[in-house]
Amino acid sequence: MHIEEPLPPMMETLVWLGPRCMEMQLQPTPTPGQDEVLVEVTAVGVCGSELSGYLGRNSLRRPPLVMGHEFGGRIVRVGGGALANGEAPSPGRRVVVNPLIGCGACRLCCSGLPNLCPHRQIIGAHRPGAFARYVCAPAAQCWPLSDVVSDWVAALVEPLACALRGVHHVQWQPEKGPLLILGAGPIGLFCLAVAHQEQPEGAILVSDRIERRLQQAQQWGASATVDGGDAAERDLRSLLPEGAAAVIDAVGSDATRKLAVQLVQPGGCVLFIGLHDESSPLEANYLVRQEIVIRGSFAYTPADFAAALGLLETGLIAPAPTWLEERPLHEGAQIFAGLIDGAITTPKVILRP
Repeated sequence: MHIEEPLPPMMETLVWLGPRCMEMQLQPTPTPGQDEVLVEVTAVGVCGSELSGYLGRNSLRRPPLVMGHEFGGRIVRVGGGALANGEAPSPGRRVVVNPLIGCGACRLCCSGLPNLCPHRQIIGAHRPGAFARYVCAPAAQCWPLSDVVSDWVAALVEPLACALRGVHHVQWQPEKGPLLILGAGPIGLFCLAVAHQEQPEGAILVSDRIERRLQQAQQWGASATVDGGDAAERDLRSLLPEGAAAVIDAVGSDATRKLAVQLVQPGGCVLFIGLHDESSPLEANYLVRQEIVIRGSFAYTPADFAAALGLLETGLIAPAPTWLEERPLHEGAQIFAGLIDGAITTPKVILRP
């Protein structure tokens, strides 16, 4: 017979209060509802979309809010339901949580596309997230973690699933020309890792403003890297005289969206996956005359999430201090500020409550 461990009535949380304002607060420890579990968070990643939310530029996030959607941990309370693989949840089970929750009843959910559900919710955006010691999640959104997989893997499944879907959307064919990735943050680097694994002979160019990230891209298989400063377009054009067969914009700024369109070949595909700016002007007539395909990629399906977990379990991505940094949750406010002002250049930061 399992004896439940006592839980504290209050827990520490990192709360976003408004643009550039975060603080640690004590909040009540939540209780899981029907078909939910309570997860003690062991690792939670900082996402680029949360950085734009921190600045007040993300329409999904409204303060006050406990963000955090790239996470995993240990089940400590069970309200009911079954895990994503059909296993009955049990206290002590290590899990990674898929934070994207569809309604389960609409046409898109029934087609396996809950990421496009008009009623979707995201843990850390529409409901309290994992920048806390404990968080509630539907049991059906929890995937068991192998005992041989480290906690940091749980914080990488969600962004890798995003990258996996993006790379498959762009349908890059190396024989038609190189792939260009704008941005070497976590999503850009993970797109590189997936594309290089699937097309190891293809040429992949990566551009970013931070030298440390470009060095990581070279280690992960980039054919060439380019500083994303003022001379980026000139330097990329010299390397891509005929343009790129496909471009992935993993930044989502006005500048990178415009650059992506200008550097793709006629008839090529531009994938918008970055979410930095809410809206951007594009040269519509140029798009028409060049027959450029523009495609968005949002989040992932349950199949993408499972595939990403499988890739991490096989060792596609290995941790290294060159790109992955772990910090305590109580330093979260400084971490966000440092990522915004450039004091922190590590591509991926994982917080531990």
